[in-house]
Amino acid sequence: MKALEVHNLRKEFTRRDGRGKRRVAALKGVDFEIERGECVAILGPNGSGKSTLVRLLSTLLLPDGGDARVFGHDAFRETRVVRRLVNRVSVEASFFKKMSAVENLSYAARFYGLRPSETRDAIPEILRRVGFPADRRDEPMENLSRGMQQKVALARALLTSPILLLLDEPTTGLDPRSKQEVQQFIREVRAEHDATVLLCTHDLAEAESLADRVGILDGGALLCLEPADELKARYNAETLEEAFFAASGHAFENGEGGDHK
Repeated sequence: MKALEVHNLRKEFTRRDGRGKRRVAALKGVDFEIERGECVAILGPNGSGKSTLVRLLSTLLLPDGGDARVFGHDAFRETRVVRRLVNRVSVEASFFKKMSAVENLSYAARFYGLRPSETRDAIPEILRRVGFPADRRDEPMENLSRGMQQKVALARALLTSPILLLLDEPTTGLDPRSKQEVQQFIREVRAEHDATVLLCTHDLAEAESLADRVGILDGGALLCLEPADELKARYNAETLEEAFFAASGHAFENGEGGDHK
């Protein structure tokens, strides 16, 4: 059984401009599959459709066409089952801002049915492993930097040991050392828990370092998906950035944040 099967997935949003309302395609018939235990990275600049893809697969949006299956379950009809199999880390992660990192994680654990006895030791350990300072665990989230909040978001997702991890810019806002710590933790989660990872990023080095296959998403269309070395060879490119240019016809714009709709 495939971990993830996506077929002809389409999504449109309504935009307002000087001419009034118009429909804009965020995803244009996207097709791909991911094997269990595999890490696939989807590269794309802001507005390419990465965040829309993650929101669809995490059951936060409904598609305008196509289908997706998570370990054989329909992502849009069997949402309760799918939500137990996946977890999402987004650059737009939300929290109870007056509560601390530990309190937010404890609440999330109870929401997923974990008992306090199961998380008493797990929460401090997982915060340590993502590089979150021990002396700031009890501070309100509103006092923390964006990078530190992102570490809590990753810890929250990994706390429930999902078998499909949907990562939307997971290291955005982190300093270089913290980014390396998070990337290493993602490798450990794959190795220890046989987790499948879909990593949507604009970080070319991160994609090449973590992923078994790399895809290029541009203007809502998935242009290709294959191992990084094969991708570079196909376009006679020395770097992924050169391969992106060859595939899409324009330069890769590195930026932070989710898709613009």
